[in-house]
Amino acid sequence: MAMASIARRKACFLTRNLSNSSSADAFKFSYSLTKFSRGFASSGSEENDVVVIGGGPGGYVAAIKAAQLGLKTTCIEKRGTLGGTCLNVGCIPSKALLHSSHMFHEAQHSFASHGVKFSSVEVDLPAMMAQKDKAVSTLTRGIEGLLKKNKVNYVKGYGKFISPSEVSVDTIDGANTVVKGKNIIIATGSDVKSLPGITIDEEKIVSSTGALALKKIPKKLVVIGAGYIGLEMGSVWRRLGSEVTVVEFAPDIVPSMDGEVRKQFQRMLEKQKMKFMLKTKVVGVDTSGDGVKLTLEPASGGDQTTLEADVVLVSAGRTPFTAGLGLDKIGVETDKVGRIPVDERFVTNVSGVYAIGDVIPGPMLAHKAEEDGVACVEFIAGKHGHVDYDKVPGVVYTHPEVASVGKTEEQVKALGVEYCVGKFPLLANSRAKAIDDAEGLVKIIAEKETDKILGVHIMAPNAGELIHEAALALTYDASSEDIARVCHAHPTMSEALKEAAMATHDKAIHI
Repeated sequence: MAMASIARRKACFLTRNLSNSSSADAFKFSYSLTKFSRGFASSGSEENDVVVIGGGPGGYVAAIKAAQLGLKTTCIEKRGTLGGTCLNVGCIPSKALLHSSHMFHEAQHSFASHGVKFSSVEVDLPAMMAQKDKAVSTLTRGIEGLLKKNKVNYVKGYGKFISPSEVSVDTIDGANTVVKGKNIIIATGSDVKSLPGITIDEEKIVSSTGALALKKIPKKLVVIGAGYIGLEMGSVWRRLGSEVTVVEFAPDIVPSMDGEVRKQFQRMLEKQKMKFMLKTKVVGVDTSGDGVKLTLEPASGGDQTTLEADVVLVSAGRTPFTAGLGLDKIGVETDKVGRIPVDERFVTNVSGVYAIGDVIPGPMLAHKAEEDGVACVEFIAGKHGHVDYDKVPGVVYTHPEVASVGKTEEQVKALGVEYCVGKFPLLANSRAKAIDDAEGLVKIIAEKETDKILGVHIMAPNAGELIHEAALALTYDASSEDIARVCHAHPTMSEALKEAAMATHDKAIHI
């Protein structure tokens, strides 16, 4: 069986390489014809090969990659600091606070059992926020240095189209300039999705941005929305002492998550004293008093109740940011929710105008935007770009973390595919037991006939790191047996993935 599995991998790898080589060569030829006949108005040395509107994860990565491919490139960013929402008011500051709050929680609840004792522990919130801000400023300066190193022209200001090859930029110093480009990439990201009747003031009613900068720990925090961001920020303030209640219209938290893992995840959060009100909608908000009073009712209708809070976090998702870009002026189409449809090469309906990241369909994730950016400029440069959206990992950075890649069991079942499931609990993992952090599991779903892995779901400390072995396996069409036969170092959390793989195609050893 093992030899057959290895042979199948080699044959699949050879076929894929031949296929990609053929399509890439064909594309280079077709691209050269397209490039020759495009006919943009030329402005000599002032014209860029690539102009990127937006300096977030998708935009700055696209700009750097374009420059590395020898294309004259300009990146336009309205914020004045690079990194977009992710680095400035999203992924990076939230992870800083998640880590700091976890350290405080461990000091309160776990250190004594490990023989580390002290008389008292307290939160210095300004110091915690300062550490978060230092991480952000260091990284933003680092990205600006990368643009300079790669000779990317960086323009700080708000860009909007005046033609398919020209962008007018109102710079942050009050001036205006026009940036010309043969190819223009829209990488403006997304913004917080608002809810009807709820005004975000970033004081009593906050978005994720405001939740990252609260000046004091709220006694009661209500989170509207049980998605990734809401649960992460709820975790931060719960650990720091807030009474946290999550209100969610849907019947489940994180609807995109595998059902079995989701249920265990919710139980874990409830053990951490987070409260959940599922199948519940907010129908009224009163901010006239010192705090906020929410009026709630069942999602299906019924008697109303009230819920009071010091701060309410609105975390109902995000929406593409395309306002004020002048898309209508040049005829770029958007769908009913504001996303920009693109073809397989990220081209909009307007020749020479591309879009990537959160403004196009697909997961609104920083790492997906980065992959979009690289693939897009590879196409522009006449190379072959590729992003497989079925294999983009997702991570919830609570503790333990929850990470997944590929399909859920529910999705596989809906496709009518016969499958096998292998599971392994962290309670049986040596490393997890040794460090007294053994809540979670690894779950692998594989096609029954071929043993090809279809999805992997992990709830564990550092699940966001463990998931990439699974992502690599899915990318190369590996079987669960392939993972099971790879020697994993002992003792590590990664052994739980190996054991789950063993359980999928045969039997685990340590349970």
